[in-house]
Amino acid sequence: MMRLLFSLASGLLFGLGLIISGMGNPAKVLAFLDLAGNWDPSLALVMLGAITVAAPAFWLARRRERSLLGEPLMLPVARQIDRRLLLGSLAFGVGWGVAGFCPGPALVSLLAWQPKAWIFVASMLVGMVLFALLERRRSPASA
Repeated sequence: MMRLLFSLASGLLFGLGLIISGMGNPAKVLAFLDLAGNWDPSLALVMLGAITVAAPAFWLARRRERSLLGEPLMLPVARQIDRRLLLGSLAFGVGWGVAGFCPGPALVSLLAWQPKAWIFVASMLVGMVLFALLERRRSPASA
């Protein structure tokens, strides 16, 4: 029960932060990405704030085997920059630049009934299913 309540509180805090920061507004995100036009640097401060909060937490977490609630910690271990990482990052960036959404803010924007968010999330889910199918086809032994 404690895990569920903590998850709910974390999700609400994250969603509230996205709303307050303007990350749920595609126009604001696209203005941030428009370096050659009317650039809005405010989201850079949001990202800097997120990194400032997350960095010490990740630093502490890598020294632990379990979370504060006793759950196993599963931190990323890969350090290699490879073709898959570069292509995935490129796809993420292009999607963000075209739609003005990334996954977290898109989910928050669903609650505001923004049609663009619904289209983005549906497209994101299709992409996730396609990726899972391609991964299963790529390595059938691990499926």
